[in-house]
Amino acid sequence: MQYSSIFWWTILWVVSWGVIGGVVTRKVFLRKDLDTSNATLGGSVIGAAFGPIGLIPLWVRVPEITRVMITLSSLVVIGIVAAAFANADPDNNCVSNGSFVASQVTNGLIIGIIYGLMALGLTLIFSILGLVSFAHGAFYMVGGMLVYYIVNVWFPGTHPLIGVFGACVLTFMLGAIFERLFLTPMYDGRVERPVEYGILVTFGLSFTLTYLVAAVAGSNPVKVRRFFDFPRIRLPDASDPWLIKTSRGNMELFDTVSISNPRFVAAVLSILVLLGLLFFLHRTWTGKGLRAVSQDQDAAAITGINPNRMNMLAFSLGCMIAALSGAVLVQAFSWLPIVGQIPEMRSFVIVVLGGLGSLPGAFVGGILVGLVEAAGTGCVPNAQKASSYIPAYGMIILTIMLLLRPMGLFGRKFASGAHGKF
Repeated sequence: MQYSSIFWWTILWVVSWGVIGGVVTRKVFLRKDLDTSNATLGGSVIGAAFGPIGLIPLWVRVPEITRVMITLSSLVVIGIVAAAFANADPDNNCVSNGSFVASQVTNGLIIGIIYGLMALGLTLIFSILGLVSFAHGAFYMVGGMLVYYIVNVWFPGTHPLIGVFGACVLTFMLGAIFERLFLTPMYDGRVERPVEYGILVTFGLSFTLTYLVAAVAGSNPVKVRRFFDFPRIRLPDASDPWLIKTSRGNMELFDTVSISNPRFVAAVLSILVLLGLLFFLHRTWTGKGLRAVSQDQDAAAITGINPNRMNMLAFSLGCMIAALSGAVLVQAFSWLPIVGQIPEMRSFVIVVLGGLGSLPGAFVGGILVGLVEAAGTGCVPNAQKASSYIPAYGMIILTIMLLLRPMGLFGRKFASGAHGKF
């Protein structure tokens, strides 16, 4: 369709002042020897939202750019762009159908929570070992396959949650064995180029696991039954529209928002895992040891913490969390040996977007990617094209973030010998 000149002038205004704000604000902060970590991102969104009205006071007074300022300005930019699209295409579902928008946002939030769980394991491994694991997608796939085999093949009739627990135990053990056998040379001086070595051995593990599972399971897709069925309820009983209505595999809120049972259950389990991981890291001695190693390995070793044991624990936990994210989703999607490739790529995007080494950043980045994908697939008029573009939406957000804030949303500068802080 042909968009009006008003639409293009609006987009040109937003982009132009965004670029001007990002470039000039950083130069102003550098000239005055101020912290520039938020200068490019803050200047860009303030410029895109308010133009010279917002930028001139920012350059003259040079206040601290807070996350509140960035968030509010970002919301204004989203509103301006949405209004431009509404004026250009008033029949688009994202403009004319409030129920559709609510449903897309809700489902984007739910799938974003699951994305966040996928990225947590990768973040944990990088924070402790400084290793970008290319076996992350393979463990995601293995987790789902193990649940299928435990529930449907090895122990028929077993509840899927027992299969999830079994998959977690097995992948934790596999991660520990692999770390002891192949990753120990990275940090004991036996390898001249440890970064390249880590990439190669994890890629080799991914290749091995993928084709080993393909040889055992074949090329036919598999799936596991729903973990739980919703009870059949309708609240309030005699009102229309209702507040909540559930069937065995679906939930409807306010007669507008439809939520899939498998995705809802997976999101709830993901939140529980996140809370459990945070409790472990902040309330247990072992978790505090992991946090200490993530901040400064040398200082942690001086206090009596064994960095090698923490490395093994971190890699094993990261592999287990990756497998867990696949284990909770095998009820929602058909599972193949190659199913981990796109989630692995998405996890890399989320980790960089949230900030390397930041657990909250990984979770927030996952939610952001989920919302962007939901908005993209819902607002593009051609549904078939919109679905094929799903992997690209995260890359677009990543590109913008790298230009405006290379360290990510929650990234920070690390101490010597450290790779993250959570």
